Amino acid sequence: MATNETETPTDGAAEPQPWLDELTPRGIVAELDKYIVGQGEAKKAVAIALRNRWRRQRVDDELREEIVPNNIIMIGPTGVGKTEIARRLARLAGAPFIKVEASKFTEVGYVGRDVESMVRDLVDVAINMVRTDREDDVQELAEQRVEERLLDLLIPPLPDGGTPAEPSETEKARVFVAGPGGVKAEDEQVRERRERTRDKFRQLLQDQKLEDRQVEVEVSQSLPLENMLIPMGGGMDGGMDNNLMDMLQDVLPKKTKRRTVTVAEARRILLQDELDKLVNMDEVINEALDRVEEMGIIFLDEIDKIATDRGGAPGPDVSREGVQRDLLPVVEGSTVQTKYGMVRTDHILFIAAGAFHVSKPSDLIPELQGRFPIRVELKPLTEADFIRILQEPKNALLTQYRALVAAEGASLEFTDEGVREIARIAAQVNDRMENIGARRLHTVLTTLLEDILFELPERGKDSIHIDGDTVRGRLKAIVEDEDLRKYIL
Repeated sequence: MATNETETPTDGAAEPQPWLDELTPRGIVAELDKYIVGQGEAKKAVAIALRNRWRRQRVDDELREEIVPNNIIMIGPTGVGKTEIARRLARLAGAPFIKVEASKFTEVGYVGRDVESMVRDLVDVAINMVRTDREDDVQELAEQRVEERLLDLLIPPLPDGGTPAEPSETEKARVFVAGPGGVKAEDEQVRERRERTRDKFRQLLQDQKLEDRQVEVEVSQSLPLENMLIPMGGGMDGGMDNNLMDMLQDVLPKKTKRRTVTVAEARRILLQDELDKLVNMDEVINEALDRVEEMGIIFLDEIDKIATDRGGAPGPDVSREGVQRDLLPVVEGSTVQTKYGMVRTDHILFIAAGAFHVSKPSDLIPELQGRFPIRVELKPLTEADFIRILQEPKNALLTQYRALVAAEGASLEFTDEGVREIARIAAQVNDRMENIGARRLHTVLTTLLEDILFELPERGKDSIHIDGDTVRGRLKAIVEDEDLRKYIL
């Protein structure tokens, strides 16, 4: 069967998802089916793993700690949907998710990234997730405060140079009488005029008619510490250096500087300042750490690259088995030091993936194999799969290109024969060259529509039809030319 892991919309475009406690494994698979074609076995495995997390939360406390997630190994060539299944699952659950390549890690003592850095990266992702959620909750209040601060910057001060404070009852009743210098205005009238002026400016702000007006704001600056610390080295990946810099930034005093910026820029600066005041970072950190420990998902890609053929001759990559042994305690459950506190990895779900063209899962060390008890094999893509991938997912490639063309006021239509021809050529090139799965559709469509997209602004708003003859005519020379195909498709 097939899947399309190349078509991922932005997070902002994601539509509201059902609550996790309302999603049965069958419902989870149905949600994944909206974006990924086929691969039923892999979807079923991850759906059970996700539902088991919900079930675990309803188990007695004593037994809950004993229930550990069943980590999964996905076996299949590139471009068949391994990463997309894991990413969509995390988005569906609202879980912190990170993808790392196992081949980038090195054994302790070598220069490179240590395996614990993936947990620290996952915590950073969780902090950003929770902070974004909290900022969304207080966004409206922050914008109101920013509006008031902008009005304070825009409206000239009182003649005495002071800023009007809330008057007392006595001051409200005070008036000035006629004297040698003439009749002076009452304080109340001054305040009323100022309020009327403020209301006018408020309306102008809301109508965005003052965006280019210059105002002076005070911004805080942190001291640059990047060049003040000596790198630790010794196989560290820089995580400890970053932690030390973060701690020093919190301790050292902030330096303020006045800048003259436009109202539009000032709004952005002041909004972030207000959000920082409204969001309690201690609560954010506590919730983020809890999400990581209870819901975190780490996708370990290219795990086959650290597998070693223990029966063969030793090769130059002496650290492969060392990386596996370093991974073992993190996967089976340990405590990792991060700049936000200690994080337990006992209940983080690890999903490993690899093509395993040369090696096989049994080439991993036995201890690590035991920590990935669930193994699913994803099937290579066929021509029929490509036809479905082009049309069925909610974010299908053809849907994306139609939207891009519609942005210019034109329309783009593909006939059934045109879609079949695109799928046939993609499958043919995959067979003759490197099989990159659904990603081949990107290269074929990009080449097919290159001239159309280039000339689109001058073409007008006519409808563009892509049929089988069009596809064959535009791609025939490239597909048949062996040298050109190396570089283009």
